Amino acid sequence: MRTKDKTKLRAQKQKKMSKGPSRNGFHKHPPQQHDSAPETSLWTEALIAAEVLLLHAMPVYYGFGIPHGEGAGVVIIPGFLATDLYLNELHNWLGRIGYRPYFSGIGINADCPNLLIQRHLNETIEKARTETGRKIHLIGHSLGGVIARSVAGQRPKDVASVITLASPFRGTVMSKAVFHVAEAVRMQILKENGPGVLPKCYTGRCTCNFVDSLKREVPDSMVQTAIYTRHDGIVDWRYCLTKNPEVDFEVPGTHIGMAFNPLAYTIVADRLAKARSFE
Repeated sequence: MRTKDKTKLRAQKQKKMSKGPSRNGFHKHPPQQHDSAPETSLWTEALIAAEVLLLHAMPVYYGFGIPHGEGAGVVIIPGFLATDLYLNELHNWLGRIGYRPYFSGIGINADCPNLLIQRHLNETIEKARTETGRKIHLIGHSLGGVIARSVAGQRPKDVASVITLASPFRGTVMSKAVFHVAEAVRMQILKENGPGVLPKCYTGRCTCNFVDSLKREVPDSMVQTAIYTRHDGIVDWRYCLTKNPEVDFEVPGTHIGMAFNPLAYTIVADRLAKARSFE
């Protein structure tokens, strides 16, 4: 076969492979290239029960061996399709180690992020600022972390630090199952809000303030932290990093279990203490 024909066949093969979800079940939206594909299965997330049990057996859960706070406000934001309820462990732990925790108040995280911020989260932040008299800290799990970084971009004068837990703030790359659910949620958002949201709402191509703020660099006046796991069965962990080794922290565990991960809790305590001077 001539060299020209071989080149043509290779190009056709690469084009075919680039379409649709990859073999491991991760959907890329919009399509993006990687050196290798994510290998962790969605079934790995079933290990969350073990992570919760492990947390209760670790000294960090009871506030031992970690720096404590001095009453600063910490707003915690839930992940996709979740409410503040499952963050109760994190909320209570933050209170035990000397912080003043606040649930986000957004209800179910299944609406336009821009509207959730405007209608609910900004009110919670204002309350935390007023009651503590200082800048607040943001902690978000999964999609909640993406929202947290957007808020940090919108309100740099009000936020001392932002911590993300398994949050794909650098792009939307998820398992096929989660992608289909997210698409259904997007259709519902468009149906319920009509002209109140943009046509590309709930995608990386939206041009709302939420997406625009997410693209901004975190200012030097704010401490940022990105905690991730290579065993993430929901999103591609490579999109959960800032690519700054002083800011990115890897822990073993699952995506869902990140909200109960004892190593993540240790990192959170250390990073909140580091941000104390920025309050």
